[in-house]
Amino acid sequence: MHLIQVDSVQRWMEDLKLMTDCECMCILQSKPISIEKDEQSELILSSQSSTCDNLQLLLKRAWIISTELTRIAQKLEKSRWQRVHSMTVRVNCHVRSMLNEYNTFPRSSSEEMHQLEKLLIDKCSEFTAFTERCLQTEDEEILKSMKSCINETLTTVAQYFGQLIELVLTHEAQNLLRQIELSGSLYVTESAISSLFSLAQEGAHLCRIIAKEGGVVALFKICRQDCFRCLYPQTLRTLASICCVEEGMHQLEKVDGILCLADILTDNSHSEATHAEAAAVIAQITSPHLTFTQHLSSFLENMEEIVTALVKLCQEASSGEVFLLASAALANITFFDTMACEILLQLNAMKILLAACSDKRIVDTPYSRDQVVTILANMSVLDQCASEIIQGNGVQLLMEMLFEKSSSGNPSEVAACERVQQKSAVTLARLSRDPEVADVAVKLSCIPRLIKLCRSPTERNNSDSVLVACLAALRRLAVMSPDGLEDSDFQQLVKPRLVDSFLLCTNMEESFV
Repeated sequence: MHLIQVDSVQRWMEDLKLMTDCECMCILQSKPISIEKDEQSELILSSQSSTCDNLQLLLKRAWIISTELTRIAQKLEKSRWQRVHSMTVRVNCHVRSMLNEYNTFPRSSSEEMHQLEKLLIDKCSEFTAFTERCLQTEDEEILKSMKSCINETLTTVAQYFGQLIELVLTHEAQNLLRQIELSGSLYVTESAISSLFSLAQEGAHLCRIIAKEGGVVALFKICRQDCFRCLYPQTLRTLASICCVEEGMHQLEKVDGILCLADILTDNSHSEATHAEAAAVIAQITSPHLTFTQHLSSFLENMEEIVTALVKLCQEASSGEVFLLASAALANITFFDTMACEILLQLNAMKILLAACSDKRIVDTPYSRDQVVTILANMSVLDQCASEIIQGNGVQLLMEMLFEKSSSGNPSEVAACERVQQKSAVTLARLSRDPEVADVAVKLSCIPRLIKLCRSPTERNNSDSVLVACLAALRRLAVMSPDGLEDSDFQQLVKPRLVDSFLLCTNMEESFV
């Protein structure tokens, strides 16, 4: 009897939900009761703009609609008609709510936007009517023929929705950039830049929209006006976000952005915060992970000035964050052009970086040590580098980095520790071609530590890249000091081919099968 009652109540709730008018659902903020354990589909937002920034609310609503459309396609594939219809009703409500919310914002709308809104609402209503019709028949042939129509309508809804969101975001970016360009007020400009930064944090697509609408040009215009000096750090931070996309980089090149950044970095009248944010932009545009930095021809023209300023910023950094930004920029530049390593050597950068590593207040995280060891690894290809490393106790530092461990267990920190271990082993391998460096490394017991990293997967956090680097460093040191290894270590880690030693070490984990 209990089972019958529960089943009847659930059926009544389901029927009630499907009979509810769309307008009523819109008023109730789309709160259907689901019979399936599909909690994630019940994505509800408060429409109160006082508790959430208007634009953020719009973006969240857009994400919900996009997610729901994807789920409708999945349910449609399985011919779950009741679920398809209930979710279609919900999407219809979310679309209407989003448009109502957006139209209450204090802003002007274009005729194109009004047309798209009407097309989207009409198509959503058509979509809902289609799916409702499917509930009224059980004929498989009719349902099969209707499925293709529904799929086509779903595609059109998604297309109109995507175009509308693109137009809305473009409109928002244009409004903010208009405020930045036309306002002479410090307060209005600061507020607009802050909103633009928030917009850029929403992802690469929004950065592309901002760049296409002239965001990089407008922000560099701010950086060239002394009356906005107090806004330089915030403006540069926004530029760093936008320049993660190719369109931003092209705009930077067109407005001689590199020259502007070089001027800021070399101008001692600017604050450390301004210099640090300029370094962040340099780090972004020279990132080795980007594939579209080749066109930065003007960077090479200003590289010596920029590198000199960044080394000085590392030397005078008052905090770990400033040092991290400056060293990250230098690390990326050493990948960007080999001439940078020679400039660094001439500037005694090795000595400055090694000295900074002994100050735990400045180099206080694995992320900072990752940048330092990256620079050391890239500089170690130069023959003159060996004597600098020995004079600055660099081998001792590299040895310490082989023990790098995460204190928090945070995945990004663990990954940084792995990179530190790997790059310190790579640097040792490169530097140990110099007999003097190899001798110091042997005396500091680098060989036993490298052996342990090879043989103990937990010591290297099961990282294959750390293992390969340690095997390479061990083999280089073994050539210079063969007496430092036991016979078993030599037979397993040095004598075989590198790939065979690698396979042997990766199979050393204890098996519980």
